Amino acid sequence: MERNETYNNPVVEQRADPWVYKHADGYYYFTASVPEYDRIEIRRSKTLQGLGEAEPVVAWRKYETGPLSANIWAPEIHFIQGKWYIYFAAARTTETNDGLFDHRMYVLENDSANPLEGTWTEKGKIRTQWESFALDATTFEHNGVLYYVWAQKDPDIEGNSNLYISEMSNPWTLQGKQVMISTPEFPWEVIGFKVNEGAAVLKRNGRIFISYSASATDHNYCMGLLYADESTDLLDPASWVKSPEPVFATNEENGQYGPGHNSFTVSEDGEDVIVYHARNYKEIIGDPLYDPNRHTRMQVFGWNEDGTPNFGVPVKDGER
Repeated sequence: MERNETYNNPVVEQRADPWVYKHADGYYYFTASVPEYDRIEIRRSKTLQGLGEAEPVVAWRKYETGPLSANIWAPEIHFIQGKWYIYFAAARTTETNDGLFDHRMYVLENDSANPLEGTWTEKGKIRTQWESFALDATTFEHNGVLYYVWAQKDPDIEGNSNLYISEMSNPWTLQGKQVMISTPEFPWEVIGFKVNEGAAVLKRNGRIFISYSASATDHNYCMGLLYADESTDLLDPASWVKSPEPVFATNEENGQYGPGHNSFTVSEDGEDVIVYHARNYKEIIGDPLYDPNRHTRMQVFGWNEDGTPNFGVPVKDGER
């Protein structure tokens, strides 16, 4: 396949966990974790490359105290049933806790045509079957059903987070059973931390694909892939096949370290694009979570003969 689109990477500097949504109005809408972890910003552009220069608008800021007062992580913007929604995770600070790994999942709603305008209202916390560390929610619709996919700590399972799926009765409420579809088990999923997180959904070739990220957020961070046939019961764990190897990982030759927490979109001319964060250096001083230089990058990807996506390797910075 001839790939026409190239991007001057990084597209947006110091924006981790990038999420891009192409709307029917022709705009690309972008949100991501900001280094201060204190607010949610959105911006839009008619081109993907233009997101780097687009003026960000603050949709919401954290509270000074209480459940929504720390570590605002990984927002995603979705357009569902005629309204805009932002899913995000937030923690609370106490005298003995800085809010790390204390996250819960929340939703904002905006009924304006342009989500950079209007009012974002808090729809509250997404309630799951456990009261435990939870984050990185995404949603998708299939056969008229709205699904929610997220990462959460099961108190009975060793490790940080597994991936779960549930139906939704509305964009802020889960209904029915909540099912685990992936747990960290392969060596590349358990380096530093036992982590499955950052799910993103891609529907193509009769299948539902879910990419996710694994291991600690340094150069070991990488992407895995789940997929299910679109005709199967998506709430049956047996429907999901897991790649035994990572599908997108550090490439030292190209100077890209810890690629992950991705989203998917299409270019202006319809090519498939993966949006992800990575660093351009390996050695990190201190906790990787507080190193601000996970930049947003983009590249076109193709498809294998068996119908699975082929993300290739993270390309070098610059025009590629």
